[in-house]
Amino acid sequence: MFGDFAPGLVHFTDDVLFGEVWKRTGLSPKDRSLVTVTALAARGNTEQLVYHLGLAQENGNSETELIEAITHLAFYAGWPQAMAAMAVAKNVFRG
Repeated sequence: MFGDFAPGLVHFTDDVLFGEVWKRTGLSPKDRSLVTVTALAARGNTEQLVYHLGLAQENGNSETELIEAITHLAFYAGWPQAMAAMAVAKNVFRG
């Protein structure tokens, strides 16, 4: 997406984040995805949430688990963030 425009950012995204950080053995890909989805939801980063909800499912998280995580998050990260994240999840899962 940004290869010609921001090659450094692409390098860090592809090689460092997804090439090294996501490959670390301390957490499973499923757990990393759940952490990522909740962090994005808590911060209101709904654009990236679209991709990461799909990746979370590919990594073994069920729709039910992801909905429950966002619901739980409402009490810790704020109702508006959870509602925005749930709207994204509904669109991704039922779109």
